[in-house]
Amino acid sequence: MTYADRLAAFRAQLASQRLDGFVVPLTDEHMSEYVGAYAQRLGWLTGFQGSAGSAAVLADRAAIFTDGRYTLQVREQVDGALWEYAPVPQTSVSAWLGTHAPGGGRIGYDPWLHTGAWVAETSAALADRGATLVAVQANPVDATWTDRPAPSDARMTVQDDALAGASSAAKRADIAEWLAGQRADAVVLSALDSIAWALNVRGGDVAHTPVALAYAIVDADGTTDLFVAPDKLDDAVRQHLGNAVRIHDRAAFAEALGRYAGKRIAADPERAVAAITQALEAGGAKVLALRDPVVIAKALKNPVEVAGHRAASARDGAALARFLRWVEHECVKGGQTELSAAAKLLEFRQATGLLKDTSFDTISATGAHGASPHYHCTEESNVPIEVGQLYLVDSGGQYADGTTDVTRVMPIGEPTPEMRDRFTRVLKGHIAIATAVFPDGTMGGQIDAFARRPLWEAGLDFAHGTGHGVGAYLSVHEGPQRIAAPNYPGGAAMEPLRAGMMVSNEPGYYKAGEYGIRIENLLLIEPREIAGADREMLGFETLTFCPIERMLIEPSLLTAPELAWLNGYHAQVLAVLGPQMDGDDLAWLRGKCAPIG
Repeated sequence: MTYADRLAAFRAQLASQRLDGFVVPLTDEHMSEYVGAYAQRLGWLTGFQGSAGSAAVLADRAAIFTDGRYTLQVREQVDGALWEYAPVPQTSVSAWLGTHAPGGGRIGYDPWLHTGAWVAETSAALADRGATLVAVQANPVDATWTDRPAPSDARMTVQDDALAGASSAAKRADIAEWLAGQRADAVVLSALDSIAWALNVRGGDVAHTPVALAYAIVDADGTTDLFVAPDKLDDAVRQHLGNAVRIHDRAAFAEALGRYAGKRIAADPERAVAAITQALEAGGAKVLALRDPVVIAKALKNPVEVAGHRAASARDGAALARFLRWVEHECVKGGQTELSAAAKLLEFRQATGLLKDTSFDTISATGAHGASPHYHCTEESNVPIEVGQLYLVDSGGQYADGTTDVTRVMPIGEPTPEMRDRFTRVLKGHIAIATAVFPDGTMGGQIDAFARRPLWEAGLDFAHGTGHGVGAYLSVHEGPQRIAAPNYPGGAAMEPLRAGMMVSNEPGYYKAGEYGIRIENLLLIEPREIAGADREMLGFETLTFCPIERMLIEPSLLTAPELAWLNGYHAQVLAVLGPQMDGDDLAWLRGKCAPIG
C-alpha cells in the first residue's frame, strides 16, 4: 500500500465518519516523546520517521508540521506531491487549519492524543472559519491501518531501591504531602516516566525508554490505583508494589475517572490528555491544573542516581571510545556504511554486559546526512562512509544505573580548514556552557547564547536547543529543565536551573548538503562556592567522558582558558576510561588525550 493509497483510504474513512479533516500527532495517550509501534500513526500515514511532528488532512490538501531539526529529513521521507511542508514554530496546526479548513467544516481529533490547551487553541482558530473541532470515539487512522501492531505485552520490572535511591513508599508519601499542600484529594499520573519513577518500576513497552503502559491515581494518603494490563505483573512486581498500590486493568482507567464527583483532582495540563480532564469534569470532579509533582522530584537527582549515572557514563564512554578508534582505522578503508557503523557501536555497548537498550535510535550520519540534526538512518537512506566526509554519531545507552547521551564527530581522512574552523567554534560554545557560573534560579534560556556567540561572530548559528534534561534509567529527554533560545522548538526555556538537575550541552553547526557538527556531553548542575558572592551560585560538573577529536580542533581559535579546559577535560577522560582499556585501545586513547599546546 503506497503512501498515496494510505492517504486516499484515510480520506475515505474521514468521509465515512462525516469529518472534513483530521489532525494526526506523533504521540500516544501519555503525551510521550517516544511511542510504541502501535501509536506510530504519523509515520504510517506519511512515511516520516522523525521523533516529533504532526499532520493535518483535509479533503483537498494535507500538511505535515516539523521543526528545524527535521527540515531536511521530512523532505527526504515525505512525498511533497501529497503533503505540504509546514515549518514550526513559524506556523502551527491550529493556524494552518484556521486558514484552510472549509467553512462550517467538522475537523476531527482524538481526545486521547491532545492536551486541553491544544483543543482550546484549535477550537478558537476554527471558530473564525465557522468550523468545529470534533472529538472522535474511534481514531480513523486505526480503522485504515489494517496491520497496526498491538500494544507491547512486555513485563513490568522492579527498579531496586538500591538503584533508585528512595523507596516507592517514600516517594508516594512526598506526593501525599504535596496533595495536602494543594488541598487536593488525588493526582492523576499519566506520564509513563512519572509512574515508573514514583513506583520504582520499569518496563519494555516503548523502544529506548524503559516504561510500561499504565496510568496511576495517587490519593491524599499515598495509596495508589495503578491501571495496567494484569498480565504485565509477575509475583515479584506485585510484592514490590504491596497492598498500598491497588491494581486494575488499564482498560478500566477511563471509567474510573468518572468516580470523583465533588473531589479536587490534580491533573497536569501539559501531560494529561484532553480525554482525562474531560472525563473528570463530566463526572463532577474539580480539576486542578497543576504540574505533575513527580516532574521536579525526578529531575532533582538524588546522590544514588548521580552515582549510578557516573558509573554508567564511564562504562558507556569506554565503549564509545573503542568505537571511535574503530571508525578512525576502518572507515578510511571503505566498505562501511551508516548502518554498519551503528551496528558496530551497538556491539561495543553490548560487550559491557550491562546494556538494556539504546536510549534512542542512534544518529549515524555521514556527509550531508550529518546536516540533519535528528537524521534517522534506514535501509533506504543508508549511504557509505567515505573519505573527505565528517561522520557524526549521536547515541546513548540505557543501563539499570543510568541513561547516557553523547555526540562526537570524526573526520574520515583529512578535514578541510573550514571544517576545523566550524568544529572549533562549536567547541568554544560547548566550553562556554561547561564553564558557566550563574545565580541559582537562572533559566536555561538565559545562558543559551553562551553556546552560540562563537558561531554568531562568524555569521553562523544552529536550529535546535542547546540542552535537555536526562532521566535516571528513564527518558533520555526529560524536562522540565533545558537550555534553548525562545525562537526554537518548545519556546523559551523558562524553568529555573537547580542543583541536582542534569542537562545536556550540545551546540552544533550544520552546512546543508555537506556536513554536520555537534559536540554533546551531559552535565550535572551543582553549587559553586565563590569568595565574596552575595548570591547562591551554580555551575556544571561534566559527567560524560570521551575524547573530543583533536584533528578537528584549530588551537589558534581557542583562548588560554579554553585550552586549559580542553586539556583538563582530556586528562579526566584518560583517568576515567584508561583503567577500562588496554593494548592498542589504550595507546589510541592516550594519543587522543595528550595536551594540545
